[in-house]
Amino acid sequence: MLVTGGAKRIGAAIARRFGAAGWHVVIHYGHSRAQAEALAAQLPSAEVVSCELDDWDAGPAMIRDLASRFPDWRVLVNCAGMFDLDTAQALDPATFDKAMRVNAGTPARLAQAFLASARAAGGRRVIHVTDQKLLNPNPDFFSYTMSKHALAATIPMLSMARPLAEDRIYGLAPGAILASHDQTEAEAEVSHRMNLLGRKTTAEDVASAALFLSDGWLESGETLYVDSGQHLLAQPRDVLFLARQ
Repeated sequence: MLVTGGAKRIGAAIARRFGAAGWHVVIHYGHSRAQAEALAAQLPSAEVVSCELDDWDAGPAMIRDLASRFPDWRVLVNCAGMFDLDTAQALDPATFDKAMRVNAGTPARLAQAFLASARAAGGRRVIHVTDQKLLNPNPDFFSYTMSKHALAATIPMLSMARPLAEDRIYGLAPGAILASHDQTEAEAEVSHRMNLLGRKTTAEDVASAALFLSDGWLESGETLYVDSGQHLLAQPRDVLFLARQ
């Protein structure tokens, strides 16, 4: 399996979970080589690979290279992303362009290259990490949220166009998991409990959900929300800011 953005945060938790389950894990990194190599050294079977995800051609080339080396490559997890602030009142063009490429365009291209070139005995799995903001939007992180909606739109389309009946394309939508943007850990302790269960959803919860999806029990095109019910609430702002009020 390959996890993009696998050196840190949720991506690293996914890499650890698959590694513990006996998978060979390919950890993609952008600029976090030391963290990626340290994580790979901790896993039973792992390697690292790097490319710039805001380069239209580098990602698909990486996928084709891996596909040529692996006779049984079953899972691609698109976890890497950018989370920069702009708002519904002021879209920042540079933020928009990068978010749409890194969070939507490149993951779609990686999935297309994977489905076109990877071989797997039991069918292939693409897992796009999206966000609970799909069902619980707010005006903050405007370009980021648009990009995750764009990525989510590819899930049913790729499912309809999948080359093999046993292939599965899934969405995995976390809620607030780790301290982000300019949050302190103390602020995260408050904001990350703003959900129906009043509990913190962990990176390990998301990683376990990714491992579940790798078995392909659900019909292709489904999205699994792992957010302690946050997507069922109406929140007028990002919880990062609600916790500060």
